[in-house]
Amino acid sequence: MEELLTIAFRTVVLYFVILIIFRLMGKREIGELSILDLVVFIMMAEIAVLAIENVDDHLFHTILPMLVLMIIQVTLAYFSLKNRKVRQLLDGKPTIIIKYGKIDEDAMKSQRYNFDDLMVQLRENSIDRVADVSFAILEPSGKLTIVKKENSGEHRQLEMPLIIDGFIQTENLSRISKDKKWLLESLQKHGYTNPSDISFCSFTDGELFIDEKDGHRP
Repeated sequence: MEELLTIAFRTVVLYFVILIIFRLMGKREIGELSILDLVVFIMMAEIAVLAIENVDDHLFHTILPMLVLMIIQVTLAYFSLKNRKVRQLLDGKPTIIIKYGKIDEDAMKSQRYNFDDLMVQLRENSIDRVADVSFAILEPSGKLTIVKKENSGEHRQLEMPLIIDGFIQTENLSRISKDKKWLLESLQKHGYTNPSDISFCSFTDGELFIDEKDGHRP
């Protein structure tokens, strides 16, 4: 009976410890978890199971590695938030699988993504024909985001981020056949002289969308 009570007590304690740690790590949907998140969650689950089974081991020996994992995850998440390269390294980056109704086979191969997966996810998005897809983007989470044609039958334009966290995305500028000079001149027309004051800027359908950082106004 005493051992059962000990197991129950350790289970309750670890439940609340893990709950608090997950809350501190931030809110993310299960389907949006990164590889880093999954590694941390799996390790914590394994540590908790071993701790519940091994009642002779001090509970602090279980809580300490959980706290270390939390610190690692929060620290990497912070650097990921501040640096796009770190974010792409940890989370990966989206891949365009279909563009204007044409499947990019090289992109599929690079992501080890097969046609069966593609067709399943197209059907899940109520897509009957590949030709009706303006863009299909494979997100880092594995979810396929679909941008359908306009009702008129015309293909939609994909919103292209040009500035993220104050940094100009030269790769995306080249995709829309523009350069840094054009972007800076366009920003000046909107009253912005310094890209570092901008949190997010994108280009779609010939127009710029600009969201300045908190505390900065043109």
